[in-house]
Amino acid sequence: MTSERTRQRVIERLFEKGIRDPRVLGCFAKVPRHIFVDEALGHKAYEDTAVPIGYGQTLSQPYIVARMTELVLGARHHERVLEIGTGSGFQTAVLAQVVDEVFSVERIKPLQQKARERLRLLKIYNARLKMDDGFLGWPSQGPYDVILTTAAPEEVPNELIDQLVPDGGRLILPLGTEEQYLTVIERDGDDLHTRRVEPVRFVPMLKGVQNT
Repeated sequence: MTSERTRQRVIERLFEKGIRDPRVLGCFAKVPRHIFVDEALGHKAYEDTAVPIGYGQTLSQPYIVARMTELVLGARHHERVLEIGTGSGFQTAVLAQVVDEVFSVERIKPLQQKARERLRLLKIYNARLKMDDGFLGWPSQGPYDVILTTAAPEEVPNELIDQLVPDGGRLILPLGTEEQYLTVIERDGDDLHTRRVEPVRFVPMLKGVQNT
């Protein structure tokens, strides 16, 4: 399950699906995906499918993690990244390989605790975690070059737009309810430029926090 050959197969599948950035592909060789799921589901970790992680949340399929990471690296600047929805911590760990600083907000306390343990295990020290309502972002650490959400709001959260750097800040998010699209919003001063990337299916983005 954890062999180099297994991870290489994941990289080959990602390449076939159009992921070309060697920095992104390299993350899937470095970050052991199986430690981000429960042991009973470890056999699914390297399949190109979403894996449940409890509390109604999922670890996104490798392609989606890779695609969103490519979009992060495609921003004008990507040194400081805010992630909304730490979840298992896998996307956080991948981002930490390719950007200077990751700030990650999770609303479900047990998920955040597990993610923190996994990141410590991997000796990832450039990711900071916070438990809070993701709609609020993390304004005290902003502004950010890129913000991405790993759950889908019905509408674009204005609080997140406000925390982007005004010169080329990028918001990456799945947007919508029944019909969702991975969407990129570029901030240019007071102007916003929006483009749809591709249809996706994410869990809904919820307000508030959950301690148990």
